[in-house]
Amino acid sequence: MVEIKTPDQIAKMREAGLVVAAVHAATSAAAVPGATTNDLDQVARKVLAEHGAKPNFLGYGGFPATICTSVNEVVVHGIPDDRTVLKDGDLISIDAGAIVDGWHGDAAFTAFVGTGHAPELVELSRVTEESMWAGIAAMRVGNRLVDVSRAIETYIRRQPRPGGGKYGIIEEYGGHGIGTEMHMDPHLLNYVTRKRGKGPKLIPGFCLAIEPMVSLGTPHTEVLEDEWTVITTDGTWSSHWEHSVALTEDGPLVLTAVDGGKAKLAELGVTAAPDPLG
Repeated sequence: MVEIKTPDQIAKMREAGLVVAAVHAATSAAAVPGATTNDLDQVARKVLAEHGAKPNFLGYGGFPATICTSVNEVVVHGIPDDRTVLKDGDLISIDAGAIVDGWHGDAAFTAFVGTGHAPELVELSRVTEESMWAGIAAMRVGNRLVDVSRAIETYIRRQPRPGGGKYGIIEEYGGHGIGTEMHMDPHLLNYVTRKRGKGPKLIPGFCLAIEPMVSLGTPHTEVLEDEWTVITTDGTWSSHWEHSVALTEDGPLVLTAVDGGKAKLAELGVTAAPDPLG
């Protein structure tokens, strides 16, 4: 069952989404050489407390931290600690969430630590982010879930990888519904498979966390002994981008983007829905 939200509920999710955006801004600024991933977690905790919001990652299935910090070959679910010290040239994906009055926000971004990153890493992050926006632009009334998956995959497949080869679209993880829980139906693949069919039709009130994960090599992953940290099986580096999005009568509203997605969607010829918070 897909949880369909009312306009008032979407407004509350927008509040949670803006808290997530604030966490992103603060942790991005703190992701500098010499900082530990636990330093970033403490920054996130402070921002959540300042906004009167609760973390939705902490304690989720036993997860021990406020955010996920995934460095280099870690795809998702990296656990912040004092041992992982960020170095110049690292790539880090930060996944953060917030709960406001029982409603969830969830988003992730990839940041570059320091300077002098290889062009292939810059392009990897760009391709991953742009594929997310292609998926968001496909959130239109009358489309089906598979249209979002197709838009993400099509964008990635059409991008030439510097140095040759193909990008790996991570197969074991994908997006999801979001609302009164962080992870809800439906599961959103970042590629198309006939076995999954077309999926549900997109209607106003449909909310999704759209999150492509892309590597410089394999689409396959393995989970480390901590039962959380997910790495690529070939050790290639990866990127992870995510936004929570609500579909309204007036189009998509990117709940976790400061401007609601207006600027980026305009580039794609899509009009974002008005912000319910003004």
